[in-house]
Amino acid sequence: MTIAVYPGSFDPITNGHIDVATRAARIFDRVIIGIYDNPGKQLMFALEERVDMAVKAVAGIRNIEAIPFTGLAVDFASRVKAGVMVRGLRVSADFEHEFDMAMMNKKLNPELELVCLMASPEYQFLSSSILKEVARLGGNIDDLVPGHVAEALRKKEGA
Repeated sequence: MTIAVYPGSFDPITNGHIDVATRAARIFDRVIIGIYDNPGKQLMFALEERVDMAVKAVAGIRNIEAIPFTGLAVDFASRVKAGVMVRGLRVSADFEHEFDMAMMNKKLNPELELVCLMASPEYQFLSSSILKEVARLGGNIDDLVPGHVAEALRKKEGA
């Protein structure tokens, strides 16, 4: 059984994230979305909220689950016995960042393989930070996130 982890802050989870996780679930037996509790990063949603949104977003997909983690992603991968780390790439700048991270992760855990999935064209522009800005300014985000995430963003922004 091949287990893959898909780590990130997912603040909040978007349809782009869900697309990558769903596509990974067609390749691997089990995909674990690892929601990183990163106290050094300014986040809109608390860890419990991000986990809840992710769990609801993938509830209908039998081989995907979402759980929180702290510390290094490679250590998390080891704890859940994952042999693969999945990352999504949207634009060429993502590649440079992911390449550096992949080299460090390979140094820390030589057994962990990286699989990068290119973002689907309809999500190549989408990031959680852009999404939050659009929501803050009252823009329509309904086709960019699941309904429960759009509602959570509206509540946070008071819209």
